[in-house]
Amino acid sequence: MDPQTIHTAVQSRYGTAALSPTSPHSTSIATAFGYSPAELSSIPSDSNLGLSCGNPLALAALSPGETVIDLGSGAGFDVFLAAKRVGPTGRAIGVDMNDAMLARANKNREKLGPEGENIIFINSNITATPLETEIADCIISNCVINLVPTSLKPLVFSEIYRLLKPGGRVAVSDILARKPLPQELKESMALHVGCVAGAEEVGAYEGWLMEAGFADVLIVDAGNDLNVYKSGVEGGENGWYGSGTGAQTEGRSGDCCGNGSGEEKGKDCCDRADYCHKKDCCNIACCGGGKKKDTCCGDRNDDGILKEMTAEHKELDFNEWAGSFKIYAVKPQVEH
Repeated sequence: MDPQTIHTAVQSRYGTAALSPTSPHSTSIATAFGYSPAELSSIPSDSNLGLSCGNPLALAALSPGETVIDLGSGAGFDVFLAAKRVGPTGRAIGVDMNDAMLARANKNREKLGPEGENIIFINSNITATPLETEIADCIISNCVINLVPTSLKPLVFSEIYRLLKPGGRVAVSDILARKPLPQELKESMALHVGCVAGAEEVGAYEGWLMEAGFADVLIVDAGNDLNVYKSGVEGGENGWYGSGTGAQTEGRSGDCCGNGSGEEKGKDCCDRADYCHKKDCCNIACCGGGKKKDTCCGDRNDDGILKEMTAEHKELDFNEWAGSFKIYAVKPQVEH
């Protein structure tokens, strides 16, 4: 699968997720991967999209005054938690390539008022950012690096090394392969955007980190159950695909997307997709796939990434092929 195809698919699907209401399963998924109820209640609920595969902050050991960068920051979930730990004298920087995610993240940051002043979000690919060299004490990432095409993953680790101060550390939660994936799984775009098809083996991650210059590389299987993605959504009232008739709630009817021009707006749905109306793509981002529907956003709770991931592989045991891993490494101090 060529890198551009993967890039386009990831941009499209995660853009749709950013424009959708928060999933009712986001809390259960986050807690399954190590976040406490206290942590989840301390940040804007709209920042948790239920797309975690671990808790990198548990590895990061952040201290007040530090600068932390989150690669693939999405709606700001880990950035907001990190900002609390580094405090007003520190900085929390979120990096994401998706306009919709960044719009949602900044809207969430505004909810924090003065508490969000140590937070910024920038639009960039994580293989090469516009940030200065050696500005971070710690770099985190949560289930994002596996979305990068294999040929480009070494660039991510080189960029992490460049951004870290000497003695800085990288703390990542990611999905890695337990054994070589069959070609049919590698070629599944649904599994790729769901963070399974792009999973690399432990040896590859170790090699890339060491080639970049890192020391004290530690990669540990967290032992989490990846099937929580399936069980959480399947337990919903309407199963994977909801009622199939869309959300018939006030402000989310067909007048939201109208003819796709963005001229006819409802309330909740189009408020969520304001940035997209400006680009005349409401029928794609809001209605999905460019197909006009009688109702605006389909199933009112979007678990689209998880639905797509299992629709083609309903009987697949994710844990057989992949797992949630903790990845930690240190950039050596400068030799004198």
